Amino acid sequence: MSGKRHVIVTGGSRGLGLGIVEALLAEGYRVSTCSRVPSEALERLAGPDLFWQPCRIGDGEAVRAFMDAALDWGGASPLWGLVNNAGIAREGVLATFPEIDVEEVIQVNLTGAIQVARAFLRAKLVKRGPGRIVNISSIIGQRGYTGLSAYSASKAGLDGLTRALAREVGRLQVTVNSVAPGYLATEMSGTLAEGQRDQIVRRTPLGRLGEVADVVPVVRFLLGDGAGFVTGQTIVVDGGITG
Repeated sequence: MSGKRHVIVTGGSRGLGLGIVEALLAEGYRVSTCSRVPSEALERLAGPDLFWQPCRIGDGEAVRAFMDAALDWGGASPLWGLVNNAGIAREGVLATFPEIDVEEVIQVNLTGAIQVARAFLRAKLVKRGPGRIVNISSIIGQRGYTGLSAYSASKAGLDGLTRALAREVGRLQVTVNSVAPGYLATEMSGTLAEGQRDQIVRRTPLGRLGEVADVVPVVRFLLGDGAGFVTGQTIVVDGGITG
């Protein structure tokens, strides 16, 4: 039995998700996470306060299996938080964009987040007490970007979910917020051509791409006690590019 707070993080094997998992473990949380495949970096964090299970977010049965296993592993630990971080990007002009890619982007980025949040909130109805939901959206959901229509729609939907769900679960003392990163120097931005990256850097007042370390502190704040009166908000972390 542990009095440590339990936080569930989807897509925690690399990039921003891995950074969030690492930071939460360092702060003394118990963390359940999932991804399609593990990573060496995540395996190095293995210990009694970390649970990992493979899961394809957006697949209802897989999500239910992961959430059941995570909640069982969490046991008597207070169920505290959820970070909806799992996401994929597919680039292409919508008129010629394969329908299967459109469906996968929406399924993972939006439907999957709804499925996980639903399971989390059902558990919170049993395990009473305050809690936190943090959805990782994107500035692209607010501003759009050529060739990322489906991705933009999925992230805009995630921000809409944040606003509506914050009203719905406030009576439970559960806060719901979004963090919208700008362009990060992660694997997801690795597909950008050099010219695209240079253009983004030139348009960013701080003159660089973002780092995982720029976003993690905002997620930590929203999960913490100090953010108990912050809900329904989308906090942008983008170096000023949308300012």
